[in-house]
Amino acid sequence: MNPSIAEQIRRSAAAEGDTRPRLRLIVTIPAHDEEENIGDVIREIPREIPGVASIEVLVLDDGSRDGTVTAAWAAGADYVISHNRRLGLARTFRDAVDAALSRGADVIVNTDADNHYDQSRIPDLIAPIVAGQADIVVGSRVVSQVKMKASHKYGNMAGSTMVRKLVGLPDEIDVSSGFRAYDREAAMRMNVIAGYTYTHETLIAAMEQGMTIVDVPIPAREVQRPSRLMGGVIGHIFRAMAVILRSYAVYQPIRTFSVLGIFFVLLGTYPLMRFVYFYWQGEGQGHIQSLIIGGVMVTVGAQIFVLSLIASALSWNRRMIEEMLYRERRRDYADDMREREALP
Repeated sequence: MNPSIAEQIRRSAAAEGDTRPRLRLIVTIPAHDEEENIGDVIREIPREIPGVASIEVLVLDDGSRDGTVTAAWAAGADYVISHNRRLGLARTFRDAVDAALSRGADVIVNTDADNHYDQSRIPDLIAPIVAGQADIVVGSRVVSQVKMKASHKYGNMAGSTMVRKLVGLPDEIDVSSGFRAYDREAAMRMNVIAGYTYTHETLIAAMEQGMTIVDVPIPAREVQRPSRLMGGVIGHIFRAMAVILRSYAVYQPIRTFSVLGIFFVLLGTYPLMRFVYFYWQGEGQGHIQSLIIGGVMVTVGAQIFVLSLIASALSWNRRMIEEMLYRERRRDYADDMREREALP
């Protein structure tokens, strides 16, 4: 892990003889039709944290039809950006992070607009990043203890377990939690490809890039109504599972296709062995179908192994493109900051 953003800022300030805190925190809040709750969320966000020079709130309104925007401004949001129409959680999160980076955020905290998370715990959430111990921090809710609908609870637990086992995350990390902190470098390296949800994909990608991910246990509040940034529970579970599997195939192609290939080879081994057994018994002619089925299965498995090599080559190409995007973002965000500083 590279030196933390906070450490880089401290070194730069020390070189200039300036010991004042310079760390800039921007809290991003994706929101859709949250007029009732957005004000409480914003007002609960601490405006002073030791070691942090400035704390700002950025609301990304995803085409709300109620008074979300007005309520956000009234509660003290520093920035409110609106989509002209509803684009979904993944796109809203990505746009919020981009907006925070372009405004010079050294640390970004993302939270929900439904008042599910305790914003007063933001100092605890960012502490590992400020200390240089993590690139990403997840505010783990301990889902088994959260009061929510059974379908929500067990759907979250199933998704979290799947991602943790696939990528090797610690068991305590709440993979579905949207209450997270990112340092600037981690945020610039994130590429949200899925069009539905970002929570699982970003962690899978971060692990593949060698980032350090830790969790801070932060109990969540009960929210009875369904999320307004996502659809129904059953649809959410199926779409989230599809995102998990697709993301894993993108970021771990050899492992994914190898397992699938082995499955088909093993599936084809039984009918082949069955044919060989009857062949040695002098009854092979009556079991040609076992030979055909087994041969087809083994052939499919071998082809999948070949596909894994092709997918791996494409993965190398993706990594080079991501590195180019990262460097381009660094230049673009630096230019944005210079332009803002030049404004009267």
